[in-house]
Amino acid sequence: MSRATRVSILITIALAAVIAVLTLMPPNQVEVPSGSDKTYHFLAFAALALPLAAVRPRWSVALFLLYSAFGGAIEIIQPFVGRSRELADLVADMAGIAIGMALGFLAHLLFQRLGGWGASTGDESRAGTSSSTRHRG
Repeated sequence: MSRATRVSILITIALAAVIAVLTLMPPNQVEVPSGSDKTYHFLAFAALALPLAAVRPRWSVALFLLYSAFGGAIEIIQPFVGRSRELADLVADMAGIAIGMALGFLAHLLFQRLGGWGASTGDESRAGTSSSTRHRG
């Protein structure tokens, strides 16, 4: 597994932990800035989806399902901690996931063009060839 993948996994786990804590704390214990709750859901899940989408875009379908299930689990658990369950929150989560993944994919393409992390999947390095030598032939 490439270093970029390992770092992205760690970032994703940290973000998931922060999201879980903030969304499952009783409402009187969380200081929420003014604004739309749905905006916070959207931004949090976009941030969650972006890192791995940037380095492992081929994982996108599985990750979309995993992140959506995470958002759904949070909504199921929230009534047990004094918060409300809202389908609109899950929809905002899923929209954020889609946008985060799209931005991650664009970042992946940009880094490939700039040679930032090469093919980024690490498959070529394990095979002992690089994408540039493979296409010259």
